[in-house]
Amino acid sequence: MNKAILEQLKAVKYPGLDKNIVELRTIDKIEENGNRLTITLNIANQEAFPAIEGAIKDLFKDKEVEVKLKAQPKKSINYGSTARPNNRAPYAKNIIAVTSGKGGVGKSTVSTNLAIALAQRGYRVGLLDADVYGPDIPRMTGVEHEKLRWGDNDKIIPSENFGIKIMSVGLTTPSPDTPLVWRSSVAVSALIQFLEDVDWGELDFLVIDMPPGTGDIQLTMAQELPITAGVLVTTPQMVAADDVSRAIMMFKDIGVHIGGLIENMSYFIAPDTGKRYDIFGKDGGKALALQYDIPFLGQIPLEMEIRSLSDEGMPPVALGQERHKEYYQTIVENLFKSTKFNLAS
Repeated sequence: MNKAILEQLKAVKYPGLDKNIVELRTIDKIEENGNRLTITLNIANQEAFPAIEGAIKDLFKDKEVEVKLKAQPKKSINYGSTARPNNRAPYAKNIIAVTSGKGGVGKSTVSTNLAIALAQRGYRVGLLDADVYGPDIPRMTGVEHEKLRWGDNDKIIPSENFGIKIMSVGLTTPSPDTPLVWRSSVAVSALIQFLEDVDWGELDFLVIDMPPGTGDIQLTMAQELPITAGVLVTTPQMVAADDVSRAIMMFKDIGVHIGGLIENMSYFIAPDTGKRYDIFGKDGGKALALQYDIPFLGQIPLEMEIRSLSDEGMPPVALGQERHKEYYQTIVENLFKSTKFNLAS
């Protein structure tokens, strides 16, 4: 790729962002033949194309410039049977799958507070911790010391706290530090059991905290459940955004509606000076949402109190300060705008 031209293209900002199109890896190919310049862009949000095209042509007025979009494949990788005739959770009117494509972005914290924020609106909510290798939901909801209980109907009784029902593989282990050395087939079987053999009752929403990646568990959940909305969590960091982009394409490929993207750990406000620090970069999640033409649900800053409350089993949306509650409640409001949920009584 022509490095000199690429350097010049850094002057072109992505519409609605402070970032340039090179920084956001929008350039797929540069071809130069004499005075003719052809630049191919790789963006899913075609509404941004005219503005970028115009800015590029203004930048290279001395050349004959063609700007075009990279052709998108009509059919992506065949992940197996992605038709979704099954419904292992007929008791849930709506199913929200929260995923990230990578670990360490605060997905479980978001899942927990999203579920509680829905319950605060008066809905019947279940939270399934499908992150079998890193089950953090019990600690975050204050039920980490509870163990499995069985009802008279031979079904598992879910734990309850903060107005939601909770099930996690973490509730099946002798201690929190017990590793689950499971093959993926065993992990998938356990999650199917949690869907079918838990006495969830009637739910308006089942929120599923998915494991990192785009593997067996994600595909099985998509095949065995009519997922109403996929919600993606990222940090502004480009490395995180790269992994989340793969999760976005997975949802698109298997036909799951994407309810939106959340940018977690967006920035840090120093408590002593009030100065803002963009520790993981700035607006990476917003840029990702624009590039893939998916709803942007909101930003959650990096705050010590959110971390400490989560570690203590005191979800910020329930027990934090008003601004903490507002972060997650705003996300729920935006999710309702982007997704048509079944809320019939």
